[in-house]
Amino acid sequence: MLFLTILIMACGKKEETKAEVLRPVKYTEVTYSGGEKVRNFSGTAKTEKIINLSFRNTGIIVMLDMKLGQQVKKGDLLAQLDNVQARLNYESALESKNSAESQMNTAKLSLNRVRTLYEKGSASLSDYEAAKNSYRTAVASFESAKRSVSIQAEQIKFGYLYAPENGSIASVVAEVDENVSPGQIIGVLNAGTAIEIALGLPESVINNVNKGMKVKVSFTAIPNKQFDATVSEVAPALDQNTSTYPIRVTINDNDEAIKSGMAANVMFEFGMEDQVKRELVIPAVSVGEDGESRFVFVIEENQDKHIVKRQPVTLGALTSEGFLVTSGLEAGQKIATAGLQTLLDGQQVKLN
Repeated sequence: MLFLTILIMACGKKEETKAEVLRPVKYTEVTYSGGEKVRNFSGTAKTEKIINLSFRNTGIIVMLDMKLGQQVKKGDLLAQLDNVQARLNYESALESKNSAESQMNTAKLSLNRVRTLYEKGSASLSDYEAAKNSYRTAVASFESAKRSVSIQAEQIKFGYLYAPENGSIASVVAEVDENVSPGQIIGVLNAGTAIEIALGLPESVINNVNKGMKVKVSFTAIPNKQFDATVSEVAPALDQNTSTYPIRVTINDNDEAIKSGMAANVMFEFGMEDQVKRELVIPAVSVGEDGESRFVFVIEENQDKHIVKRQPVTLGALTSEGFLVTSGLEAGQKIATAGLQTLLDGQQVKLN
């Protein structure tokens, strides 16, 4: 009985598992001295000139020479319509022109005959004036028919789509045998060589931004690299949809790694144009000391996990903003600002 009782208790005991509790850590980002004057805003990269490709006529696509990433030159034939309706209209206009020309020639012969009779006194002045009016009307009809033929000939040309600029095909949204209408987009051409960043700024900083202002741009998809850029456009009015002032920033460097649509971070430095030397600064509470050197705990992100890494640093003078950093850190890195004595190198934490 004792054995059975022990066995039942052992089987009924559930295995207890302890959930890992992550320590919350306060943190800050490494910034430059005067960091309150440095602001970062997010935007999206795109080429400076994007052209939506479309026909100016209606019809069925019978030829389409466009592929994603395809490099094209100005004047290359990209697509063609069947042009059935345009050709029918052209032939109809041509027949109308021939008919109007025949009527004009007949009216001219009639005018010449009436003029001869009038000069001989065999026709009245009213007959002569009527003949002249008929001829003028026939001439006007003929000229109108000629213009109609010219217009219909242009309509046939509208069934051919040529590349308006040098560039690369960014999008193709139509297929051969598809019936399209005038203005319907069938593709997108990236025709610009420079990359622009479109973003919106709040009213609190917009008056500090001017056309020609120098900024720095970084991309999430291009780590550890910054690009020089210049503010190229500043909107004078608020965008009601975003409640921000739209601006454009043009990147000065050409780099094939930058693709249209990439998320960008634009760094503005307000009131720092006259500052020759820029120094990194960190709060004093983020610095630890072990008797041999000073260190900080850098927070690294790895597969949605935050790991603290002990990082030795070389510091300069202590200012009202904190310690100036000589070496060991870079702008934008996250560092812990509390509990340095109990943090362990490689420990997983959660940001607080």
